[in-house]
Amino acid sequence: MRKPYRQISADAHLEVSPNRWRDRVPERYRDRAPRTIRLANGGDAILSEGNSLLKLHQHNAGFPFEEWGTDHPMTYGQEPGAGPPEQRLRELDEDGVDAEILYPGVAGRGLWTNVAADNAYHAIVRAYNEFIAEEYRSLNPERLIPLGVIPERTLDKAIEEMEYCAELGLKGVSINRYPAGKSAPTPEDDRFWAAAIDMDMPVSVHTEFVGLPARARVDRDERGYDLGRRISTYGVKAAPIAARLAVDGVFERFPKLLIYFAENQICWLPGFLEQADIMYKRHRYYHERLQGLKPLSRLPSEYIREHCLWGFMDDPVGVQLRHHIGVTQVMWSTDFPHDPSDWPRSQDTIAREFAGVPEDEKQLILAGNAIRFFRLGDTYEADN
Repeated sequence: MRKPYRQISADAHLEVSPNRWRDRVPERYRDRAPRTIRLANGGDAILSEGNSLLKLHQHNAGFPFEEWGTDHPMTYGQEPGAGPPEQRLRELDEDGVDAEILYPGVAGRGLWTNVAADNAYHAIVRAYNEFIAEEYRSLNPERLIPLGVIPERTLDKAIEEMEYCAELGLKGVSINRYPAGKSAPTPEDDRFWAAAIDMDMPVSVHTEFVGLPARARVDRDERGYDLGRRISTYGVKAAPIAARLAVDGVFERFPKLLIYFAENQICWLPGFLEQADIMYKRHRYYHERLQGLKPLSRLPSEYIREHCLWGFMDDPVGVQLRHHIGVTQVMWSTDFPHDPSDWPRSQDTIAREFAGVPEDEKQLILAGNAIRFFRLGDTYEADN
């Protein structure tokens, strides 16, 4: 039976043991792939090249606040959000949520970025993408919607993997750095943006880029002072990325490019957008002289409002300020099974946050914007 999408969590996490997919890595590289081991305390841990042993603790979803803590070991398959896809569908039903956009979990990309050999690294990325496309989501691809992972080392490999993700039928990709693997946009990145538009592939950033320095520590990079970071004084996490794409002219060169920044909350956005323009007007001229930046045809906030979408969880003030951001530019999510999740009581959170919100706006934020961005149908195949 088909049902209309009512609620799509636009940010949740695929928490599965790497042992579920590491056998897809070619044998010559398999010993370099992350793997799960059982500890004496009964919990699981992950061994991965270039990282310390990662001892897993409960993800806290479904547990009372007073029981949270890193002293509770986790075992895959024995707590919410850490089991097979059959379990995941039952958990969606228990929460009253129709579908999830799934990003890598704790055992995801952060544990293979330190693999030294490029061939092994790219083989591991490929194995993960094949697993999520061919195995995990296959139980119900309209409800379990994982995003492909894009490698961070060369532009050619980034484009190649995005094309492969499209062949696999994945509904979007998540990037962890600027496409050429640099800490700032480069002209080479334009090939990636153009390819994403040509193949109609949604592009997302989860929270922020790995390794992007906090402004309190650094406000310059290999090109000098960072205007994108400068005008993000009042923003958080993904704000410098969105601002940098704006001031470097990426959005001006690619008017069809959209990027979704998951798990950032939205209450801060109106102030950030206002201050970004104020700071841009003050600082743009010497950045243009020193860095060769081209003057923008419009203010940074105009590009960001048009080209960026933002994900939030429990953010009552953000919902109240939705018209200062754009009702079509924000998406609700659960972040299940991580700490911000209210599983299995997401319906209570929705009722509280959306009290008084018109039904058409509520529908856009809870499902419609995700349907549009990720090119989903209006309905899905229900399990019962």
